Amino acid sequence: MDTGSRGQELGIKDEVIKKACSASIRAHQAPEKPFLVEKIGRGSPSQVVFAFSGSWSFDQWSAGDGKARAFGETEVNLAMFPSLRSIGNDITATVNESFMRQFLQIVEKSALHAEVEKAMRKSKPIIFAGHSSGGPIAIYATVWLLEEYKRSRKTPTHGPFCLTFGSPLTTDRIFCHAVRREEWSDRFVHFVMLHDIVPRILLAPLSSTREFLEQILPCLISASTHRGADSIDKVKLTALFGTVMRNASCVASHAACILMGSTNMLLDTMTKFVELSPYRPCGKYVFCTGAGRSVVVRNPDAVFQLLFYSLQLMPASDVQQTAVASLLAHLAYEDGLDKSLDMRNAVHLENLRELPLSSDGTADIVTKTIDAALNGLNLSARARLCLRAAGESERQKEDNQTKVEHKMVTIEKYLSDVEGYRTSCETRGMGYFDAFKVQKYEDDFKANVKRLELAGIWDEIIEMLKRDELPDKFEAGETWVQLATRFRQLVEPLDIANYYRHLKNEDTGPYMTKGRPKRYKYTQRWREHAEQLQKGSCGQSCFWAEVEELNLAFANKQPLNERMALELAKKLREWHDKGEVKKDAFLKETAVARWWQTLPDNHEAKSCIGDLIAS
Repeated sequence: MDTGSRGQELGIKDEVIKKACSASIRAHQAPEKPFLVEKIGRGSPSQVVFAFSGSWSFDQWSAGDGKARAFGETEVNLAMFPSLRSIGNDITATVNESFMRQFLQIVEKSALHAEVEKAMRKSKPIIFAGHSSGGPIAIYATVWLLEEYKRSRKTPTHGPFCLTFGSPLTTDRIFCHAVRREEWSDRFVHFVMLHDIVPRILLAPLSSTREFLEQILPCLISASTHRGADSIDKVKLTALFGTVMRNASCVASHAACILMGSTNMLLDTMTKFVELSPYRPCGKYVFCTGAGRSVVVRNPDAVFQLLFYSLQLMPASDVQQTAVASLLAHLAYEDGLDKSLDMRNAVHLENLRELPLSSDGTADIVTKTIDAALNGLNLSARARLCLRAAGESERQKEDNQTKVEHKMVTIEKYLSDVEGYRTSCETRGMGYFDAFKVQKYEDDFKANVKRLELAGIWDEIIEMLKRDELPDKFEAGETWVQLATRFRQLVEPLDIANYYRHLKNEDTGPYMTKGRPKRYKYTQRWREHAEQLQKGSCGQSCFWAEVEELNLAFANKQPLNERMALELAKKLREWHDKGEVKKDAFLKETAVARWWQTLPDNHEAKSCIGDLIAS
C-alpha cells in the first residue's frame, strides 16, 4: 500500500485532471455538440481533451425499442471491438446498448474521427473525458482508439487515456477482463465522490428506476448544485436511492460469495429469481472521501465491493438526507477534486490481503494511514473482509499461474518426444498421422502415452480458464501462445487419428462437429487473437479430420463435395508454402495422398497440390 500525490501516481498531472473535469462539466451546457475539444498545456506536445456531454432523458439511458434487457445491456460489435471478448471461452463483452449507440452515432456523424486523427498526426497525447453519463462515451471512445492502434500494430505512446467523473457502470466483467488482458487497464481512471449515487445507479433494473429517473435525470444537467437539487422531488429521490442500494446489496453479496468460494446452492437459485446487474468496474478507481483524502484501487472486485459498502447508511442517519447528499455529491466534482488534489493525500490499496479488519493502536504509521482511509470510506469489518477476499482471489490466480508455469518443462519434454516420434515415422516412409492410426510399432504406443499426458496437462489449464482461476493476462502471454500453438499443431493430428481409428465418428459424428476437445479450440483462438487473424483460419492442426471425412465419403460412394475439396487443397498449398504443414503430410502412404488419388484428373484441387504429393 502506498501514499502520495494522486495525479503523479496515476500518471496524469493534477492540472490535466482538473481541466478534464471542468471541460466534461462544461460539455453538458452545450448538449447540441456531441463533444468539446480542449488543449491543455503550452509547448510541445500539448494534450488534447475530448469531453463528451451527458444524456438527460430516460430514453437515452435505455434502448427504448421494447427489446432491451433488464439493464439495457447488449453485446459489443466484435467487428469494431475485436479485443472485447474472452478469447478461449469465446464470450463477447456486454455494454449498455443506449450509450454504445450514442457513441457509434458520434463516430459516424461527427468530426470526432477527424479531430482524433489530427491530434495523432501531431503526436499529441489524447484524453477522452466525461462527467456523469458522458463517462461511458469516453470509455468506449478510449477502447475504440486503442483498437485502432492495435490494428495498425503501433504502440500508443501518447495515450489515449480515459478520465471519468461520476460515470455509471456500463461494462461487464468480460469487458474488464479483456481490458486487463490487453494491458489497457491503467489507461482508465475513474473518479467517484464517496456518496455519489450515479456510479451505482445501473446496478438496479431500468424498469424499477424509470419512474424516478424520468424526473431526476433532467436535473443533473444543472451546473449549480442547489438549483439542481431544489427542483427534485425528494420523496422520489429517496425511493430511487433505496431501490439502487437494495439491488446493489444483492449483486455485491452475490459477487462476494463467489470471491470467498462459497458452494451454497442458494447462489444459483437466487439468480433464477433476482435479476443481477451485469455491469462491473473497469480500470483504476479514485474514491474521493470529501475530507481531502482519496483512495486509489485497481482490483475490479475490490472496487465493486467499495461501490456498495462505502455508501452504507450510518446508524441514525436520515435516509432522505443521505439520498439528497448522494445527488449533491454528483454535482460537486470540481470542488471535490480541488480539495483532494490540493491535499496531495492519496492512499493506494495494493496489498488487499493485509488490510486491517479493525483499528489497532499498536499498528505502524503506514497501517494507521490505511486504516484511517478505510474509516473515511465508512467500511465495516464485513466490507474489509470482502476487500481481503478480492485480494486473496487475485493472489490465488497468480499462484495458479506459477504452478502451471512449472509444468512448462514437462510440456516441452513431451513435445520433443512427439517430434522425435514424427521423425522416426518419416524415416520409415510414413507420416506420423497414419502411423499412429495404424498402431503397429512400440513407438506408436509410447507416442500415445505422451499424447495422453499432454492432454491431461492442457485440459487442466483449460478448466482453470473456464473457472476464471488464472490471471486475465494469461491467454495473451506470448510464451504461452507459442507453446500452445506448437502443442496443437503437433499433437492434435494424433487425437484425430485416434478418433477415427476407434470409429468414434460413427457414434459421435465428425471430429470437427462433435469430437474436437476444448484444449485445441481454446489454443487455436489464442493464436488467432494474438496475430489478429480471421476466426477459424488457423486450421493447420485439424485438416486431417477433413481429409478423413472426404476419404470416408469416397469409400461410401458419396458424391464429391467439390467446394470442400477445393478449399482444403488451397489451404494445404498455403500452409505448406508457409512451412506450417510439413512434407511428411504428403508422403505416398498418407491419408492426404489417398484422398488426392480419389480426385478426378481434371479437378482443380488435384492440380493445386499435385506437385507436393510424393510419387
